[in-house]
Amino acid sequence: MGAGGHGRVVLDILMRSAAHQVAGFIDSDPSLTGRRMDGKPVLGVLDDLPTLRKELGVDAAIVAIGDNGIRRAFADRISEMGFVLINAIHPSANLAQSVSLGSNIVIAAGALVCAHCHIGDSVILNTGCIVDHESMIAPGSHVCPGARIAGRVNIQAGAFIGIGATVIQSVQIGHHAIVGAGAVVIDDVSPLSTVVGVPARTTHRAVSTGATDREVVGDQISAQELVAPLMHATAGHSRSV
Repeated sequence: MGAGGHGRVVLDILMRSAAHQVAGFIDSDPSLTGRRMDGKPVLGVLDDLPTLRKELGVDAAIVAIGDNGIRRAFADRISEMGFVLINAIHPSANLAQSVSLGSNIVIAAGALVCAHCHIGDSVILNTGCIVDHESMIAPGSHVCPGARIAGRVNIQAGAFIGIGATVIQSVQIGHHAIVGAGAVVIDDVSPLSTVVGVPARTTHRAVSTGATDREVVGDQISAQELVAPLMHATAGHSRSV
C-alpha cells in the first residue's frame, strides 16, 4: 500500500527479490485506477480486493505507507479481509539466521539485522540501517536510512528513529516517540516524546489522553491515501495479493 516514494521502494524490493510476481496496486483515490506506477497498474480501490482476488487469483498484499499508525491500521483491515500480509526484504539486506520476523515488514537495501533480534509486524527497516544483537523492534515502528541501533535496544510500538540517528546499547525508546535525524540517544526516551541533538534532549512530550493505540490509529485513517502492491506468486509459491 502506497504509490508514493516508499511504495516505489517496496515495489523495487519485490521485483528484485523475485519471491512474488507483482500484479499491481490498489489506491483509495479512484481517479488513479488505470494509471501505471513504475510499469505496474493501479487496479482499483480497497473495496475491489475481493473482486481482484477472483479475477487475478491473488491472496496477499504488503502495505507500503510510511506513516506508522496508518500502516498498521490498513494492515489490520487487509488481514481481516482474509489476505496474507507478506514481507519485502531486499536481496542485499543481511539478516542473522536467529532473527525472528513478523508480517508486513519492509527491510530495504543494505540493512543489517544481527543475532537474536525480533522485528515486529509492520516495521520498516530502511536503507542501510543497523539493528544490533538482541534488539526488539515493536510493531509499526520505522528505523530510517542510516540509523544505528546498538545491542539490546527496545524500540516500542509506533516509534520513529530518524535518518542517521544512533541509539546506544540497552536503551528503551517509548511507544510513538520520535528520535530526530542525527540524534545520539544515550538515555531512555519517554513514550510520545521527541528528542533531538547530541546527546539527545527532549524537545516535546505529548500528554496521553488515555486512548489506546488502535483508537488513535482509527482517527487517522480517513486522511490518508490507500495504495497496495498486489502480488501473485511465482511458481512454487501460493498466490498472493
